[in-house]
Amino acid sequence: QVQLVESGGGLVQAGGSLRLSCAASGNIFSSNAMGWYRQAPGKQRDLVASIRNRVNTNYADSVKGRFTISRDNAKNTVYLQMNSLKPEDTAVYYCYIAFPFENWVPNYWGQGTQVTVSS
Repeated sequence: QVQLVESGGGLVQAGGSLRLSCAASGNIFSSNAMGWYRQAPGKQRDLVASIRNRVNTNYADSVKGRFTISRDNAKNTVYLQMNSLKPEDTAVYYCYIAFPFENWVPNYWGQGTQVTVSS
């Protein structure tokens, strides 16, 4: 089993910053991808950023240049540094982990953390 615990969401004014953290525990295969999706009310869940193993990163166009994903492999923890936040970044942010033997499909999710950006 795999468990993911997120932290770091909250309320911030436009232009501000937040840092999300997600710690994975349980049966964590050394080769994995971790990342973040977000879901705003009435919208689908969309990929925000991902990092595969240590260096392969991917970002949604809407967050490039503002968000940075990183990870601490020793702690099985992924971080999302969010700068220059905009009201349209308001959503519930979900952490995930995926493994190559499951075709990199995000089968394991955190509980979600609310990010609210006020204008």
